Amino acid sequence: MVAKSSGRPTPPPLYNRLPVLRAERGLSRQELAAAVDVNYQTIGYLERGEYAPSLDLAFRLSEFFGLPIEAIFSRTPFTPLSEKVYGGRE
Repeated sequence: MVAKSSGRPTPPPLYNRLPVLRAERGLSRQELAAAVDVNYQTIGYLERGEYAPSLDLAFRLSEFFGLPIEAIFSRTPFTPLSEKVYGGRE
């Protein structure tokens, strides 16, 4: 059985740096979820790109990490930090 299309275009993917930010701070998904008042599974869905955050949740994450929203979420893939710090491959 084929699912019917809603007629709406599929939104572009939303990329994020949540796994990197969590790792830098030594946080588990459960700890981050508790800090921003969501279920830990929500953090997993966000990290895998299976869920787009509400504007409210994006602001809570931004405030928690002390970063602008665009440093956490992007419509285009982020350049790996190793490339930003050490330059491109030679």
